[in-house]
Amino acid sequence: MNPDTEAVKGLAESLDKAKMGVVAHYYMDVELQGVLQAVGQVQAMCQSTIPDDTLRMQDINKMCSRVAIADSLAMGDHAVRMCRDGVTSIACLGVDFMAESVAAILEHNGFGHIPVYRATSRAIGCSLAESAERQSYRAWLEMASRSEKPALHVVYINTSLETKAVSSTLIPTITCTSSNVLKTLLQASAQIGPELQIYYGPDTYMGENLVSMLDSIILYGWDDERISSELHPMHNRQSLQQLRDNIHVYPNGNCVVHHMFGSDVVQVVRQRYQDSFITAHLEVPGEMFQIAMEKSLEGKGIVGSTSDILHFISKKVEEAAVEDRQIHGSTGSKRRLRFVLGTEAGMVTSIVRSVQRILSDNSSTHIEAEIIFPVASEAVTTVEGDETLSIVPGVSGGEGCSTAGGCATCPFMKMNNLDSLTDVLSMVNQTPDSLILQGHLPPQRLKGKLLNGKSATELGSEPIQYMRHFMKEKALPEALVQRVRKCFTN
Repeated sequence: MNPDTEAVKGLAESLDKAKMGVVAHYYMDVELQGVLQAVGQVQAMCQSTIPDDTLRMQDINKMCSRVAIADSLAMGDHAVRMCRDGVTSIACLGVDFMAESVAAILEHNGFGHIPVYRATSRAIGCSLAESAERQSYRAWLEMASRSEKPALHVVYINTSLETKAVSSTLIPTITCTSSNVLKTLLQASAQIGPELQIYYGPDTYMGENLVSMLDSIILYGWDDERISSELHPMHNRQSLQQLRDNIHVYPNGNCVVHHMFGSDVVQVVRQRYQDSFITAHLEVPGEMFQIAMEKSLEGKGIVGSTSDILHFISKKVEEAAVEDRQIHGSTGSKRRLRFVLGTEAGMVTSIVRSVQRILSDNSSTHIEAEIIFPVASEAVTTVEGDETLSIVPGVSGGEGCSTAGGCATCPFMKMNNLDSLTDVLSMVNQTPDSLILQGHLPPQRLKGKLLNGKSATELGSEPIQYMRHFMKEKALPEALVQRVRKCFTN
């Protein structure tokens, strides 16, 4: 949280010299996140992180517009903004499909000439994205394409362009994020018709959790008025039940990180953290999802995306800080809010930054926030000679919250680190035409390829553009709706 001054200064100067923008995912290496956030915060840099005479104010302002830490969809939006502001290259700190998507979004917005560099020339995989590249996923879609009723494939954005392109040739396809997936399902069934069959993949846990969420709404007896006002104006209990029955979830896809939030973790959470706020990403197994879902009904939990989790924690801390200031002023006792983090541990950097800012802005000295990391039970051991003291092996080895320590941390995301970004910047500044640097470009498996006589890259981008239309207009694009109906007619 307090990065090395020289590291911040060096990265800021290198970014300025290279005219490079950086888009990074929330699950990034925490040391790298700390440095990037310091580079990207004007006040922090002006007042403490970098001496006043190190960089001119206009240079610092440039840095603020050239660094963004966000979820996978917003990374592309930030990259477009940076290109409009004059950057000549983008570093994408995530996994390979994210770099692919950022490059495709830039090309769609007229910035195809701006190179997107990964932090390493090695493949940066993703267990979830790879599950959609198996032959079994294609066979599942081919089965869906033979549906006797209208069918739509809703594919999670955390998949490769190749997956999206191949899917588009088999069945009408739209992407979704964990933030808008429920809205997408509701709108699709309302706009196309109650018979619509929705095939969701590849994240099995997320798909099952969505079905479970609809079950809970129906079970808890939401009436038509509440469903219409809080979920979708064109839905009621009957249509919601039809939607729930028409969702088909791919059975064999998950994220290795979120997979660890299983029964052992849930048992500990139920036993020891009943008084805590519970957060859960939609990708976690159903047991963890159910706890957070139950808590959400009381206003003490959230299920959703990384951005949803960050917003929820920030909101609860701000509410407590404002209440404390109004009631206690400069007096009063300490109050600690506890949050169980049901997603990748890298999220803590952005969460802590947000909480610190809120408490500082409200001059709150009585409110504290504790972030609790679930750890796999098999990773916990005891100290020799003192069996009452439990430790995590990775931490005892000086590795911090690592996969060796049993924390929910993605080994692929952690292939992005400060040294690797520094190396890329050095090559951009010194040898921009080197073959080594070319190896840092995103995988180009679709370049020059045609599928059904169409550009494979355009086919891969099409489901993303359908989603963007929906996010802007609150309705599926007519071209997608007509394609669904045409496929069913044929």
